[in-house]
Parts: sequence; C-alpha cells; structure tokens
Amino acid sequence: MSTLKNHVQLIGNVGQEPTITNLESGKKVARLSLATNENYKNAKGEKQTETNWHTVVAWGKTAEIIEKFVAKGREIGIRGKLKTRSYETEDGNQRYVTEVVAEEILLIGAKSE
Repeated sequence: MSTLKNHVQLIGNVGQEPTITNLESGKKVARLSLATNENYKNAKGEKQTETNWHTVVAWGKTAEIIEKFVAKGREIGIRGKLKTRSYETEDGNQRYVTEVVAEEILLIGAKSE
C-alpha cells in the first residue's frame, strides 16, 4: 500500500506552451498547465463539462521529453505526486502553491505544429 501514498495520475490537454528553464547545475525544469475535463449530466439531464487546471512541474529527463514533444493543446498523461510549497509575496503575505511533480509522461495526442 505504500505505493499508493501521494500518487497522482492525470490525462488532459496542455493549456499553454511549456516553460523550460535550464538551471546552473545543467538540469532542466519544465512547467506547464494541464486541463482535465469531467463530464456529467445535471438535474435536467443536460451534459455538463467541468474543467480543472493543474500546474505540472517536471525535472531532468522528463523535462527534456516535454521540451521536445509537448506543445499547447497536446493531450498527455502524467504520473507523479503532489507537492505543496510556500513563498512570501513582496508585501509580506504568505502564499501556498500545490503542484503535480511529474515523474512520468505519456504522449497521447498528436504533436501540435
């Protein structure tokens, strides 16, 4: 059961071009937004779609794959874990961000040109 702790799997569409950063250490980090859709019928029987947005961060080889093959609109699958971090704004307020740290990526849809 320990493998089920902090485990996230998402399939969705990339919302904007991934941002790739080359760190001084030589490692790469990729950041992207992923939209997942949930379809359901409301009380009147009408089809409804609810979209959720997720911030995804990938490091190393996974970031390199994203840099080469992932573009806005592409459908991908992500396996990873949730990570929450905090930071302080310029005006001294504490902010919290929860991100999906991608450990594996699955290229599903065709590459956008």
